[in-house]
Amino acid sequence: MSANPARHRPSGLAFALASALAFGGSGVFARPLLDAGMDSLHVTWLRVAGAALLLLPVALAHWRVARRRPLLVLAYGVFPMAGVQALYFAAIARIPVGIALLIEFLGPVLVLLWLRVVRRTRVSPAAVLGVVLAVAGLGLLLEVWAGMRLDAIGVSLALGSAAAQAAFFLLGDSMGEDTDPLAVIAFGSLVATALLGALARPWTIPWGLLADPVALGGFHVPGWALTLWLGLVCTAIAYFAGVSAIRRLSPQVAGGVAYLEVVTAIVLAWLLLDEALTPVQILGATVIVTGAFIAQTAVPGPPAPSKGTPSARTGPTGVTAPP
Repeated sequence: MSANPARHRPSGLAFALASALAFGGSGVFARPLLDAGMDSLHVTWLRVAGAALLLLPVALAHWRVARRRPLLVLAYGVFPMAGVQALYFAAIARIPVGIALLIEFLGPVLVLLWLRVVRRTRVSPAAVLGVVLAVAGLGLLLEVWAGMRLDAIGVSLALGSAAAQAAFFLLGDSMGEDTDPLAVIAFGSLVATALLGALARPWTIPWGLLADPVALGGFHVPGWALTLWLGLVCTAIAYFAGVSAIRRLSPQVAGGVAYLEVVTAIVLAWLLLDEALTPVQILGATVIVTGAFIAQTAVPGPPAPSKGTPSARTGPTGVTAPP
């Protein structure tokens, strides 16, 4: 991609919606493979490896990015690409897709907490309200007063995915204008493929399962078709659409529209996997999405004066980013 294209809200919103829809279906289309006996690491490796293959031309065309920003490329591959995927798929093997995704979407809230507590960056009141609502919603979702009914390991894995998602926002905020985001995604997928390959050991994948039909709702589809969908739609196209949305909108607007991913996952899990939330959990889910949305789109107050820095910049999390 070229340097910053002109802002264009209609096409930007279309890309943001496409990204949310593509990402939202990842857990639903991976679940049949997990239920068929494939390990979560194997499914994750197949997904990122497929995306890496599809994005290889981008990496070859922008090979200088890896030389200029090696640490950024490495971190992007370890956390947003490998970490989010592996932990999320491991979580949905133990808890429902909708709940795992909602917990994962505490990532933007963790970003705000990191900036406020660790970096001591000023956070707007709206962002604080978003954090409070998200934490309260998580309590409702897990029904903590009745004892945690969900698998504790599954919840922990989903929280790990949220932390990795927080790294996605922090690393995205650290990219300069001279760095092509799609190139970073391409190299990140290559790093993630290599990293997860060492853990998943692709030679141990039960490749025969990909030729067998698996149940998805009331239908039976070949395992390889779901794998292709995960690599092409839920990873390569999803990331490309997300990058395109951010470049045509602002990170704040694109991030807000991205919360439709949660709604997509819940609706698809209900339609295809027969997963339903209790009324209290639905309330908790609504509060989490509302709180996270408010935190993500919070308008920062005036930047705090910084010696030697004429002005501060606004990061994608709706807070005044540190210089």
